[in-house]
Amino acid sequence: MNSYDIVDEAIIDAPVERVWEALVAELGGAAHWWVPHNTFEPGAVGPEREGGSTLVTVHTKGVDKGGPKLRFTARTTAVEPGRRLAADYVAGAFRGSSEFRLTAVDGGARTRLSMAFQAAPQGWLRLLAKVADIGAEHSRATRNAFAHLDALLAGAGAGAGGAR
Repeated sequence: MNSYDIVDEAIIDAPVERVWEALVAELGGAAHWWVPHNTFEPGAVGPEREGGSTLVTVHTKGVDKGGPKLRFTARTTAVEPGRRLAADYVAGAFRGSSEFRLTAVDGGARTRLSMAFQAAPQGWLRLLAKVADIGAEHSRATRNAFAHLDALLAGAGAGAGGAR
């Protein structure tokens, strides 16, 4: 069976506090910068708290564009505000884990944002993974989301930067 161990990162031209706020808002359903690829719906306890959950929907052709939708539930396992948010994928299309890390760079003016994705596809997605490069698609969508976040925060007065 295919499984993935991927790390994507970007330098965001905003301080850690702003990037953390944007990350928590997005995982809480804001739909500002990960759309059109992913949307997030928080559970009764939000993803910013340990034990919280999020229903993640991957829109393979983009939101409202048809195509298969991959859904899975992430349960938050660790939170260090402004530094780290980790989750386990406990139901749906993937089983595994993810971890976001934020690190101040350039004296705190910018932030290195990384996402580690360690997961295995489940159900029919396991079959699709034999012919489609799910890992490459995950990285492409994550890098696009990070670039979109950077552009949004830059537009709010943080400067300009880019995904790496």
